[in-house]
Amino acid sequence: MHSSRLLGAAAAVLGFAFIGTAQESKVRYPETKKVEHVDDYHGTKVPDPYRWLEDDVRTSKDVADWVEAENKVTNAYLEGIPERAYIKQRITDLFNFEKYSAPSKHGGKYFYSKNDGLQNQSVLYVQDTPMGEPRLLLDPNKLSKDGTVALSGFEVSDDGKHVAYGLAEAGSDWNTWKVLDVATGKTLDDELKWVKFSSAAWTKDAKGFYYSRFPEPAKGAAFQSLNVDQKLYFHKLGTPQAEDTLVYELPAHPTWNISAGVTDDGKYLVIYVSDGTTSRKTKVLFQSLENPAAKPVALIDNQENKWGLIDNIDSVFYFQTDWQAPKYQIVAIDTKNPDPKVWKTVLPESADVIQSATLVGGKFAVSYLKDAKTVVKIHDVDGKFFRDVALPGIGSAGGFGGKARDPETFYTFASFTTPPSIFRYDMSTGESKLLRQAKVKFSPADYEVKQVFYPSKDGTKIPMFIAHKKGIPMDGTNPVLLYGYGGFNISLPPSFSTSRVQWMEMGGVLAVANLRGGGEYGDAWHRAGTKLTKQNVFDDFIGAAEYLIKEKYTSPKKIGIQGGSNGGLLVGACMTQRPDLFGACLPAVGVMDMLRFQNFTAGRFWVDDYGSSADPEQFKALYAYSPYHNLKPGTKYPATLVTTADTDDRVVPGHSFKFIAKLQYSQSGDAPVLARIETKAGHGAGKPTTKVIEETADQWAFLVKNLGVKVVEVK
Repeated sequence: MHSSRLLGAAAAVLGFAFIGTAQESKVRYPETKKVEHVDDYHGTKVPDPYRWLEDDVRTSKDVADWVEAENKVTNAYLEGIPERAYIKQRITDLFNFEKYSAPSKHGGKYFYSKNDGLQNQSVLYVQDTPMGEPRLLLDPNKLSKDGTVALSGFEVSDDGKHVAYGLAEAGSDWNTWKVLDVATGKTLDDELKWVKFSSAAWTKDAKGFYYSRFPEPAKGAAFQSLNVDQKLYFHKLGTPQAEDTLVYELPAHPTWNISAGVTDDGKYLVIYVSDGTTSRKTKVLFQSLENPAAKPVALIDNQENKWGLIDNIDSVFYFQTDWQAPKYQIVAIDTKNPDPKVWKTVLPESADVIQSATLVGGKFAVSYLKDAKTVVKIHDVDGKFFRDVALPGIGSAGGFGGKARDPETFYTFASFTTPPSIFRYDMSTGESKLLRQAKVKFSPADYEVKQVFYPSKDGTKIPMFIAHKKGIPMDGTNPVLLYGYGGFNISLPPSFSTSRVQWMEMGGVLAVANLRGGGEYGDAWHRAGTKLTKQNVFDDFIGAAEYLIKEKYTSPKKIGIQGGSNGGLLVGACMTQRPDLFGACLPAVGVMDMLRFQNFTAGRFWVDDYGSSADPEQFKALYAYSPYHNLKPGTKYPATLVTTADTDDRVVPGHSFKFIAKLQYSQSGDAPVLARIETKAGHGAGKPTTKVIEETADQWAFLVKNLGVKVVEVK
């Protein structure tokens, strides 16, 4: 039984206890106050008894005390799991390998990041040749004692003499941008604040760069308030931010996003305007940088499709777009005659969705997704097929960056059981040369990976990858970790993860479902999991679990489900709709209150995918699956470990706080429902290695205990 709750009383009681010795131990949770708050949505009265948990933990003592109480209970539970110490030691061993990014070439130099293995943050290096002697440029690990300052991005000037780089503290989306002198390794005085969701676009002469920023938030509101009124600025090197030139703004549309890039030839500034995270409403403007008096001119003004500039050749711009092509095509637009009637399709839509395209060495390198697996083809600038890139196997390849004149490019390749490798690709000969290969302490030959297609509730075939040790019995007894996302046009191709290797090493089955809402099959697949059709995503995930049971991989008590952010919403919705189907749930930094998400920080962007409670029809759909609102007292919910962080200003932690408070109140079974609330961390990006290892150890220990996994130690 859950403990009693107080109405309008003090925030939390810090006492806790464990009762019994069964696998699913009863836990006494902190008492959480409830308040009399009711909202009216189009005539429907919706109680919100935990509204106070939306307050910022930095400014609310009540919330801070509640977080401390929840963590105290959770930490005691996790520390009481005997296998946790070994799990942490083993994931540390697996994580301890050199990690490289693919290099990028600027001014004849090669820039890349590297982590020696257990460094909290990756370090930026430069070298004169792809295999030359590296020189350290920037080590973020020296910027904080606990490793919570991360390099969030960097852009190198075309001459290779300067690096603009962003720093993020404690996992926040807010970045401070600085500039590094490559020759001396010294950071200059330039400092740009209140930058979020922006990179830096250098001019050809390297005298400055374009970037987007928001107005400075009100005091105490930086991690909660909506991000509106983004503007595009030009920063001249060596000058204070206060003197930056305002280039473009849209005061009549404060929720629209503005970003920019400079073409590789330095002749044009390209400005993108969109409304939403995965908006199909992209407006594109261009401005000549050779004419000081030039102003931005609309090139694509209909805001009905997605447009991404690949590159230009003189006045002709090449775009990857879903205009008249749901799986994308490459279109050429001559800025001297931009009439849509004369737009030219260079590479038409095919059966497989175009994931990305670059122009390198005078050719297009086009990455396709074929049933969620990467295929890369080289095409001439007129679209004629040239050759396939011979990848090392079935998996994911990424990179292929560079400039139109570069004879070489670089890419990475990985799969579920294949650690990342970096290759140099010769655009003329088609030869791939292995530069670096990760050395992880496990044997890939001991595992197998396959892809299956299973039916969802409406009969739609959904692809799913399944990986596990070779020779496991199909008797319904295997512990399974089922992972999904299903949103924002984001695809889940095969990827490598040491934590997943450990899960399989412990005898677990890994299943990754490619749900609707993602980008695996283009725009139609994405749309089929948005707004009024979002329930399809949950049906797809539930169908994956039912398939794994039917095929004798596992049983309901042995299935753990995991997802983060939109995937946290996925886990929350599925466990409230089918609590009988899962043995354990790991929702991370999830969007749990679907009626109020648009009121905080970046939440307004997601209306494009979710819809909004301000719309009567969309409200009904959102209310029907909103995890927070669909928890029902007296229900036996699966063991659940909710994870979030105090500095998450992408999906504010109030989502998870309210969800776990109501879940603890509603739980009638013995399975533990706990919250792990990280401090000095955010949505996930830039999280220090030490925190990643600690969190993984806690999640795996939770699954081991609640799914009955027998851990055999690797010597």
